[in-house]
Amino acid sequence: MIPLSVLDLSPVPEGSDAGQALRNSIDLASHVEALGYRRYWMAEHHNMAGIASAATAVALAHVAVATSSIRVGAGGIMLPNHAPLLIAEQFGTLAALHPGRIDLGLGRAPGSDQLAARAMRRNLAADVNQFPSDVVELMHYFRPAEPNQPLRAVPGAGEDVAVWILGSSTFGAQLAAHLGLPYAFASHFAPEQMRDAAAIYRDRFRPSPHLASPHLMLGVNVFAADTDAEARRLFSSLQQAFLNLRRGRPGKLPAPVEDFEARVDRHGLAMLADALACSVVGGPETVRDGLRAFAAATGADELMVTAQIFDHGARKRSFEILAQAAED
Repeated sequence: MIPLSVLDLSPVPEGSDAGQALRNSIDLASHVEALGYRRYWMAEHHNMAGIASAATAVALAHVAVATSSIRVGAGGIMLPNHAPLLIAEQFGTLAALHPGRIDLGLGRAPGSDQLAARAMRRNLAADVNQFPSDVVELMHYFRPAEPNQPLRAVPGAGEDVAVWILGSSTFGAQLAAHLGLPYAFASHFAPEQMRDAAAIYRDRFRPSPHLASPHLMLGVNVFAADTDAEARRLFSSLQQAFLNLRRGRPGKLPAPVEDFEARVDRHGLAMLADALACSVVGGPETVRDGLRAFAAATGADELMVTAQIFDHGARKRSFEILAQAAED
């Protein structure tokens, strides 16, 4: 089976708080490491009550301490929100403390609304069109320092940080191909351009000192339970959260409900079908077959699995079932 990794948005369930969500993330990272997953990534989002991983590097520091072998990284850091030097120092620090284990996925979206973006940047002069040059600048800080170099990242210079390009459109695919970097596509919530982006990335890839051949990782929602019915019930939390967000009512992760789709109008069902098309929901056999079909249809080199499940125990169980299904 294709290698599996984990994307954790550190969900904050209704009735809980960010501190518990982050403690759950640390526990989940240790759990999936024992199950054999390759990477554990967290994502930068701001001004969202249901996601606790805004200070991504800080959260990852705790995850890295609680684990020993799984790769730990950002999926991703939204680079327009930051000066490249600061990110180089943050992830250089992580790499200095945990050598050979740190990934840095870079995205060009704000990871927030415009109000939060302005609050972070103080202005919006950091144009997303600067993203390619910002990526190149950031990567430069990870090179070994040269004699008399006037500006360097400390820690950062000479550290082993694996840089990835993230995307939900063809823009990131072109940049990753041009720079010869691994590419992760956010098909778990924006699948529309997945196939076009994958084709562009593979066709235009230029080997580099970082990577000899293309490496494509695709995002997929996996909700696994002991039965198909229970998995569909768990999936309703993500469905509710997605519709709430699209309708301007973001909040904490809702509790699952029975027969949720029967309560949703046709327009809402269409939105869910489009945005969450890359989802595998079911019991062990359904998950095994669904994941194999997705991997075969896309030719992905790796899958990044995410599961916004309300109950922490059920979320851990979902990753257990998936790990077993991958071995069958």
